[in-house]
Amino acid sequence: MAETNYAVKGMTCDHCVRSVTEEVSEIDGVTEVLVDLPTGAVTVKSAKDIEVADVRAAVEEAGYELTA
Repeated sequence: MAETNYAVKGMTCDHCVRSVTEEVSEIDGVTEVLVDLPTGAVTVKSAKDIEVADVRAAVEEAGYELTA
């Protein structure tokens, strides 16, 4: 099981958290997404390694920016 941390810019409310969580959760292999709104930290747990490009695309689809 892999666990990777990212930083997301632009989230300001619980709706933002839900949007990012839902989009990232749709990536094949993702088992859990934890979002910390105050810091913008997003932890992705997965059954296999996930490509950063896939996470970036999911975050952008939700309307936000992956910064790290």
